[in-house]
Amino acid sequence: MALAGAVLLAVAMPTMAVGGERDAVFGWVEKSTLEPWGVEVKAKLDSGALTSSLDARDIERFDKEGEEWVRFRLKLEDEANGETFSEWLELPLYRSLKLRGAGGVDRRPVVLMKICMDDTVYEEQFSLRDRGDMNYPLLLGRRTIGHLGLLDVRSTFLTNPDCDEDSRLVEYDPDEDDASDQVASSD
Repeated sequence: MALAGAVLLAVAMPTMAVGGERDAVFGWVEKSTLEPWGVEVKAKLDSGALTSSLDARDIERFDKEGEEWVRFRLKLEDEANGETFSEWLELPLYRSLKLRGAGGVDRRPVVLMKICMDDTVYEEQFSLRDRGDMNYPLLLGRRTIGHLGLLDVRSTFLTNPDCDEDSRLVEYDPDEDDASDQVASSD
């Protein structure tokens, strides 16, 4: 019994990050903004998924100057004002993700995009998929959660996105890439 209490206390207390700063604590659902547009969306922080996923429509791969790119449409409700945000994007294909689930094999394009969580902008990998039937247009997996700080699975909305041009940017580090999600369970 005493051991269980000690474990709970250790999980609940923020740890010290490098440089003496406290790690931020995030709930299992948080508000975030897609950058550079500042569109506010709800994000589910899911420690069961490795790679983050973003709601994208009309996904199309194409070649541009000998490299693979992805064209897709974002159609999201901006939680801040209730308006629909719709934007076509063309981004370089970072990699392809192969997921194996009960429905078979699913291949998804992965791109690098930026989100604001709390007061920091993070450049992260996002697999693109139509999440229109999901509760959350943005799912943040372990790769992203590991950059954010701590996850309190008992809480929601512990932070608010508050980024501007002077906010700290955490750029994606390709040295952190891991092939372990090349064949994984679907989220």
